[in-house]
Amino acid sequence: MQHTLKTTAIFTGQGLHSGAAVSMHVHPAPVDHGIWFRRSDVADADAMIPARWDAVVPSKLCTLVANAAGVSVSTIEHVMAALAGCAITNAVIELDGPEVPILDGSAAPFVAGFLAAGILEQNAPATAIRVLRTVEVRDGAAVARLEPSDMLEIDFRIDFTEAAIGKQAKALNMANGAFVRELSDSRTFCRNADVIAMRERGLALGGTMENAVVFEGEKVLSPGGLRYSDEPVRHKMLDALGDLALAGAPILGRYTGERAGHALTNRLLRALFATPGAWVEENCEGRTGGKLPGVGVHTGDLPFHG
Repeated sequence: MQHTLKTTAIFTGQGLHSGAAVSMHVHPAPVDHGIWFRRSDVADADAMIPARWDAVVPSKLCTLVANAAGVSVSTIEHVMAALAGCAITNAVIELDGPEVPILDGSAAPFVAGFLAAGILEQNAPATAIRVLRTVEVRDGAAVARLEPSDMLEIDFRIDFTEAAIGKQAKALNMANGAFVRELSDSRTFCRNADVIAMRERGLALGGTMENAVVFEGEKVLSPGGLRYSDEPVRHKMLDALGDLALAGAPILGRYTGERAGHALTNRLLRALFATPGAWVEENCEGRTGGKLPGVGVHTGDLPFHG
C-alpha cells in the first residue's frame, strides 16, 4: 500500500553547507502525489520541485534537485532515505530556505519525527520499479550497479587512505525495517583535511563535530567516537538509499556500490531508465508489498544512543 504521514512533522536546524537556520515541515499528501519539495521563501517563481532522478543537477558533496525555473533544494539525501526507510511514498517537504537541515548528520532524527507524526496507510497499492536487466556505470575505480532481485538489497564497499576508515564492506536487504535499525543513525563523515579545504572554499559552514564524524589519520576527532565500527560504509548505504528513492518509486533490485557517490548513483538511475527492457513498473500487493523498505516499521526499530 501507499503511505503518507498522519500529521505534519517539523524539523529545525542549520544547513550543512550554508550554516543558515532552516525550518522544514513535512506534510501529508494524497494518493499518487509522490514526494515534492516546496520552497516557502520563493514567491516570484515556481516553488515546487520534484524529488526525482531527472530533477537532479550536478553539485558538490550532496544531492541537489531543481525545477525548470531554477529553484532548488540541496542536501536532500538523508530525508529521502528516511522517507524511503519508512515506506512514505506521498509527502510535501516545505522549507524556508535552499537546504535541508543537517540535524545530527544522519537520517535518524527524520525517522523519529515521521514515526512520532504517525504513518498512514492509504487505500491504493504501492508502485515499484523492478529491475529486469543488469545496468552498471563506472567512473575510474568507482562502480554503481543495479541487477535483478526480489527485494531491494544494498551492497557497498569503500576504501579510504585514512587508517581510521580503511576498507569497509556491508550488505543488507532493506526489508522488515532493516534501514531504520541498521543504517538510519549512521552519520556523514569526512577527513579533517577536507573540512579545512571545504571551509576555505565557503563550503560546510554549518558542519560541526556534532553533525559529522571527522577523521584524522588513526583518530576519530568527533566527541563520543563512532556509533559503529563500520559507520562510514553504513552511511554510504544510507546515502545510496536516499539517492535511489529519487527513482520515483521503491526499487526491487540489488544495488552494488564500490567507492560510489551521489553523482554516480544518479548516473545509474539515468542509465536504468534509458535502457530498453531493463525495468518495469508494477503494483506491489501481498507478499511483494511486504518486502518494500519501511513497511511495518515502528518506534522500537529506532536505534538508541545514550
